Amino acid sequence: MSASETARVPNRRNVELALLVVVALVFYVFLVAVEIAQTGDVQTSGLVMTLTFAVALGVGHLLIRFFAPYADPVLYPCAAMITGIGIVFIRRLDMSDPDQDFFATQADRASMGVLDGAGGRQLLFFIGCNVVLGLFLWWFKDHRSFARYPYIVGLVGLLLAASPAVLGEVRYGSKLWINLGFISVQPSEFAKLLLLIFFAYYLVRKREVLSLASKKFLGLQWPRLRDLLPVLVVWLVSLVIMVGLRDLGTSLLFFGMFVAVLYIATQRVSWIVLGLSMFALGAAIMYPLFDHLQRRVYIWLDPFADPTDKGFQIVQSLIGLGSGGLFGAGPGAGQPQSVGFAANSDFIIVGLGEELGLFGLVTILLMYLLFVVRGLRTALTVRDSFGKLLAGGLAFSLGFQVFVIVGGVTKLIPLTGQTAPLLSAGGSSLIANWILVTLLIRVSDSARKPQPVPQGPIKVAPPPKPADNSPTELVSIPHNAADETEVISGAEVEKQASQGSAETPQADKDDPTNPPEVKP
Repeated sequence: MSASETARVPNRRNVELALLVVVALVFYVFLVAVEIAQTGDVQTSGLVMTLTFAVALGVGHLLIRFFAPYADPVLYPCAAMITGIGIVFIRRLDMSDPDQDFFATQADRASMGVLDGAGGRQLLFFIGCNVVLGLFLWWFKDHRSFARYPYIVGLVGLLLAASPAVLGEVRYGSKLWINLGFISVQPSEFAKLLLLIFFAYYLVRKREVLSLASKKFLGLQWPRLRDLLPVLVVWLVSLVIMVGLRDLGTSLLFFGMFVAVLYIATQRVSWIVLGLSMFALGAAIMYPLFDHLQRRVYIWLDPFADPTDKGFQIVQSLIGLGSGGLFGAGPGAGQPQSVGFAANSDFIIVGLGEELGLFGLVTILLMYLLFVVRGLRTALTVRDSFGKLLAGGLAFSLGFQVFVIVGGVTKLIPLTGQTAPLLSAGGSSLIANWILVTLLIRVSDSARKPQPVPQGPIKVAPPPKPADNSPTELVSIPHNAADETEVISGAEVEKQASQGSAETPQADKDDPTNPPEVKP
């Protein structure tokens, strides 16, 4: 394939543009349905908000077209669709928030500006996310440059993860936020990305050692004891995070992310079994020490034992999901605020399930699934080992966080305090998850980019000459002067050959230490 043919390989950017048009249309239809339900009419602010969102999508598309032209065309539209649904639903919660008397009537809600409330702030955060996307794609031309200083990246990640234990403030039983005055930041959202880069770099260098098996037990090949040190270190770090931040979800996310990348690197199921067992042991050790953890487990086991106090949120969550049915109450027609203060963050999945029904909620989950699948596909197609571990870890991290939050609000597992990625309100969570999307876009661009074919004739190296004293080299045997001048007739040669073969035993001819005599 020539250089001109390489340049004509389709990069699917027009497919991405078509998908973004669909995203903008879904955003506008959803917003109009909410406005009709809440204000009784279509508002001009909704059209302005849609145009702002569409312009942000167009800018993001142009940035990808210029700086990552061969990136996966599904990643950005899929993430934008989830974010857009979150922006509209957060704005819908602003209109029915009982704590905001300004939006008490339909006339007040109709006068709501584009940037008012948490929904307007979320739109501003999304615009900022596109700026971050452009800066990352412009600055980092190759995903392997992320691992240029791996130990510094890992150290910064640990410091960010541990910083709320010293500088943070307790909210809802956990120390996850640092108040900077004008904004509150959740450092653990950024720490998981830095630690993932370090994990990928470390496991690329140690994958051969960690892949070695010791003994087979219960049908699995178990690692050697000497190779368990990295897992023990990360396990202890996760326990320290659980103690310092009083948060089970962040600790579970960090340790689970490491075990997942370890499995991708070694392809041994025994690491998953070992990792889950170690985390369960750590949680059991910490359980008697924290009343916050005990309360969440108590609510998980029987939320209806105290439905008006401790179990109120999870009870209202189950009622809301049940009342939504298959098709839901309709956009803007439900009561998602009944779950309390976390309706736009931890329990946003519940409100969407109530108003969009099972079909609408499954559609959102399928978009998450599509994003994760495309991320794993990027991990399979990228050519270098670091990119494979990085892309696989990023895809797993987002998918695992969705499992934790959906499992918590549906009473499958205890509540962990995690937010739905790309969907929930919060600048730290949204920006950090869009950095995750940007990293996957950069890796997918490297994976899908065609490799240049060398030009000119292909030169084949000649076979090497045999070395001196090589076993394959013919070596002449010198003779004395008398033999060289002796003339023997052909009949005499045949006679001597027959006599030699008859007199020489077979063992002597096959013995390499006693070669037969050669007559000239």
